[in-house]
Amino acid sequence: METTSFNKEAHAYRKASRRVKELKGFYGNLTSYCLVIPFLVVLNLITSPQHLWFYWPMLGWGVGIVAHGISVFGIGKEWEERKIRELMDEDRKNTKTL
Repeated sequence: METTSFNKEAHAYRKASRRVKELKGFYGNLTSYCLVIPFLVVLNLITSPQHLWFYWPMLGWGVGIVAHGISVFGIGKEWEERKIRELMDEDRKNTKTL
């Protein structure tokens, strides 16, 4: 009984640790975006105001930020967890019947 409790706690810790790494990665990416893009805007306006190019990296990186945010905070994250549990339960049932 004690081993099961320890396993559950270890699993919960690993899951929480993974989640923290995901969040840290996203916020690091967002922070970099918020620091670099204004620098690029200023650089572009100072060096060549007649040719505005800063919006290309802003747009490209912005799409990446949105995709990263969706994967971290995610559409379907709960569904994914439910499906994993469902498949694991199904596998346990099949193993018991054999």
